[in-house]
Amino acid sequence: MRRGDVVLGSFNLGRSEVRPFTDKQIALVQNFAAQAVIAIENARLITETREALEQQTATAEVLQVINASPGELAPVFDTMLEKATDLCDGAFGILQDWDGTHFRPVAWRGASSELMAALSEPFSPQIGSVAERVVRGESVISTADLLEFDGYLKGVARVRALVELGGARSHLGVALRKDDVLLGQLSIYRQEVRPFTEKQIALLQNIGA
Repeated sequence: MRRGDVVLGSFNLGRSEVRPFTDKQIALVQNFAAQAVIAIENARLITETREALEQQTATAEVLQVINASPGELAPVFDTMLEKATDLCDGAFGILQDWDGTHFRPVAWRGASSELMAALSEPFSPQIGSVAERVVRGESVISTADLLEFDGYLKGVARVRALVELGGARSHLGVALRKDDVLLGQLSIYRQEVRPFTEKQIALLQNIGA
């Protein structure tokens, strides 16, 4: 089954005796396969349309909060993180601002009270950490499994807390910048090894833009 030059799957039939299929039967199976391709394509288009609508809705809701809360950042941060975590199918998320020296958590979504207590204090980036890479200029950092992340293996307290108190495994973080000035970072975590897709990375970048 193909869409253009892209293989989508295959349609296979078999018999338990030697009895070759006729040309009419082959044509019939080809017709079924063509209909299956149409169904797959329709499902893909519906999924993409739904995802686009969800993203537009999330953006609109963030803008509504901004308009309804002029000068108040907390509700804006909360809404941004809520939409980002939900749309990227994360277990929990953290939004941190940057004052030029320290990162400070300003919004949480789905995190346990134990994890929030462990990570509540402002912190300066450690060399080799995700935060330090963001400060050095990286915009997107995706970690397939934090158990294999250098910071965890070296016993960095914050990374250990994320894994051992939050159950974090896969991680996606994006830098929040305005005109190349770092303002903070937005991080989403999953509690199983399931790396984030390119589409989810783009979505998080759009929400944080």
